[in-house]
Amino acid sequence: MTHRPYTPWLFLLPGLAISLLFVIFPFLNMIVLSFTDASALGGGRFTGVDNFVRMAQDPKFWVAARNSLLYMVGVVPPLVLLPLLIAMLAQKVVPGIGIFRTAFFTPVIASAVVVGLIWTWLLDSRGLVNNVVEALGGTRIGFLTDSTLLLISSMVVTIWRGLGYYMVIYLAALANVPKDLHEAAMVDGAGPIRRFWSVTVPSLRPTMVLVAALSAVNGFRVFSEIYLLSGGSGGPGGASTTMVLLIQSVGRGLTGEVGYASALSFVLFVILLGLLLVTLKLNRREDQL
Repeated sequence: MTHRPYTPWLFLLPGLAISLLFVIFPFLNMIVLSFTDASALGGGRFTGVDNFVRMAQDPKFWVAARNSLLYMVGVVPPLVLLPLLIAMLAQKVVPGIGIFRTAFFTPVIASAVVVGLIWTWLLDSRGLVNNVVEALGGTRIGFLTDSTLLLISSMVVTIWRGLGYYMVIYLAALANVPKDLHEAAMVDGAGPIRRFWSVTVPSLRPTMVLVAALSAVNGFRVFSEIYLLSGGSGGPGGASTTMVLLIQSVGRGLTGEVGYASALSFVLFVILLGLLLVTLKLNRREDQL
């Protein structure tokens, strides 16, 4: 049977059309709009780099960039280490381990809105946590009204949601660690902790770099946790606003500044691209070791 040379492209055409319409065109349009003063109602004229100059002079941008950076730094180490420890427990074949795995993975598939409502109910000034604190003789804590505590609370939610996802990645990687390495280490008298640092961690370094990259990107572009816990305000006076939340607030509504929001989005893209390039370089270095 002979195949026409264009037959494979017919199968690729639907996917390519969707990518072109919903990914490539919006991305290119965003770059073009970032050099204009376009509004939500359309139009706009070419303004050169005015949006980027404005961004450099905008205190809200620097607050959002700082918060996003702090958020990334706060969530990456726990999301690299904790899922690994949980995966090492979850890989053991013991009765009830399926329930254990399901319990940790359930937050991953839960709706972001549901998760936000649950944690808002827990951390609100009249929520469960503060009621317990007050019952124990303490004073109520402003988890959602203090800018610093709001960021920390959002980090906790992000870590809680991400544990199950990264646990699955580590489980797949642990299944590929050669058992003979552990057996050889045991013969040499290495205990569990020594085997963890000398066998498990070196074998999982590429996976740990991958998890660090994914959690860093997701941490820097965080939106739903901050938005839901702050009620869309970004905290008191917008002090807990992150990059994506700032983009949403600038570009939304009939008076939205689409040009400036596009410039913010372009800068966010460049930052995330830089993170991915650093990760790629680290992965290549690991492959050369």
